[in-house]
Amino acid sequence: MTSSRVAAIDCGTNSIRLLVADVDAAGNLTELDRRMEVVRLGQGVDRTGELAPEALERTLAATRQYAAAIEAAGVRRVRFVATSATRDARNRDEFFDGVRAALGVDVEVITGAEEAQLSFRGATGAVAEAHAGPFLVVDLGGGSTELVLGTGSVDASVSMDVGSVRMTERHLHSDPPSSAEIAAARADVRAHLDDAARAVPLAKTATLVGLAGSITTVTAHALGLSEYRRERVNQAELPVQAVLDSCAALVEAPRAERAAMGFLHPGRVDVIAAGALVWSEVITRVAADVAAAGGSLTSVVTSEHDILDGIALSMA
Repeated sequence: MTSSRVAAIDCGTNSIRLLVADVDAAGNLTELDRRMEVVRLGQGVDRTGELAPEALERTLAATRQYAAAIEAAGVRRVRFVATSATRDARNRDEFFDGVRAALGVDVEVITGAEEAQLSFRGATGAVAEAHAGPFLVVDLGGGSTELVLGTGSVDASVSMDVGSVRMTERHLHSDPPSSAEIAAARADVRAHLDDAARAVPLAKTATLVGLAGSITTVTAHALGLSEYRRERVNQAELPVQAVLDSCAALVEAPRAERAAMGFLHPGRVDVIAAGALVWSEVITRVAADVAAAGGSLTSVVTSEHDILDGIALSMA
């Protein structure tokens, strides 16, 4: 079957990521190159409503590096998707112009619902082979978190303005975070989950699937990895309590202790406490709703396949 070489770029609040892959009309994806740079595009956006000049420069520098890799790989189609931070910024046209100059394509600023659809498609392909649906896919980003429920397709989804960067800037200012800061952050997340639960029936979850850097980092901690190993993290299934214990350890650790963790990307050191806090609140709420409906959620699955895979597959 004829395949097409594509490049998918996902630019979020904290990181910008590239996937170069061959995809065919049947939806088969062969990964050729996958890379990530922490650029913190969303630095200060929650407070100022604008992209900071230094954040713009970091992101555009990474975009230019990706453009060189894309050209070298002989890519035929490129799709550049931007999410939470760009949706919120008044000066996003400056960013759009820089990306167009580097890549020759327009930035697509997608809605939370579109983000959810792409994340679900990318995440559930491999997971569905080993686990039962309905799946609740949780894509925990820097500025937003998407909750997507479905089996073969999406049945319900919601995007919450809750993420690792946003919660750090809003609540977690001490080193380590104070009990009052942690309590305020948890209350904020729980309020958003109350709203989310009205749109997505969390109690129907059979398999909880977590995506993106905060969640993969928590998984690496729970696995006891001394350095990050994608092949160990991908498709890892861990007991709920083990994941919650790792979340708590990352929330409470001082910055110096986090920075010494070999599996933790340096660009996530300052925001992983908030990311872990959000993930712990999501797991706790989903498990409670499932139990209230007479079921039991005993484990959590982590996937390294996510919105990037969904973007690539959308070009098949």
